[in-house]
Amino acid sequence: MSEATLVQAAIGDSEFDRDTAVTRRAPGVYDIDLSAGWTIINAVNGGYLLAVLGRVLADALPHGDPFTVSAHYLTASEPGPAVVRTDVVRTGRTLSTGQASLFQYDEEGREVERIRVLASYGDLDQLPDDVRTSAKPPAIPPLDQCFGPADAPAPVPGSSAITDRLMLKLDPSTLGWALGSPSGKGEMRAWFGLADGRDADPFSLLLAVDALPPTAFELGLSGWVPTVELTVHIRCRPAPGPLRISITTRNLAGGFLEEDAEVWDSADRLVAQSRQLARVRI
Repeated sequence: MSEATLVQAAIGDSEFDRDTAVTRRAPGVYDIDLSAGWTIINAVNGGYLLAVLGRVLADALPHGDPFTVSAHYLTASEPGPAVVRTDVVRTGRTLSTGQASLFQYDEEGREVERIRVLASYGDLDQLPDDVRTSAKPPAIPPLDQCFGPADAPAPVPGSSAITDRLMLKLDPSTLGWALGSPSGKGEMRAWFGLADGRDADPFSLLLAVDALPPTAFELGLSGWVPTVELTVHIRCRPAPGPLRISITTRNLAGGFLEEDAEVWDSADRLVAQSRQLARVRI
């Protein structure tokens, strides 16, 4: 069996798994065709890109589970061919650290770096069970009382191909922007899953933290909110079932805002946290 086949043999049958599958061309070099199915307007979603790079580093490092992933988005990615190059920074008994960069080609055939990631990996199943926390799951109405893109009387502004790949049901109290009456609170809460029913894992958590509409919409702003930097902490392997995501923004200044996200699983565990810095078109 070839190296390329070995990389793909661990990938499942869901659309998410197929679209994040990579081919190892040589040690530390991977090829992928970025799918147009994960775009917002014309740009590839940042969470999808993070999941792609997350899979690459899981193959490149001796540990398979992302613990912390920090990404800088340098230029907007487009659907189509891309190459990922990795460097192993350090390997240890419980943690390994690596770097990955994704490149595409411009019209003159020159490589353009799209995103650069530094991440540490370990084994989530070896973490102790001890939990001491003051965090609480977000208060979101039941799934059947929340609303997704298909429930809107007209296309939701900013919706794109990615919405067909997600099970996304938004808390009505954070949907004022879609009705022309944003709350001004900078909050977004939703139930989240993949549309084909695939259960969540650490790689889909990397997608989940960047899959909701921007909190800027509830601040009364519209348009693209490109990510500048995104750091994700994976805390444990999620239980089967839909996830609950809460995202808040407390400070918009100088054309930038932060988004703090928490992801909770069906067992009421905080399975992922993230913070991103994003640019706002004012």
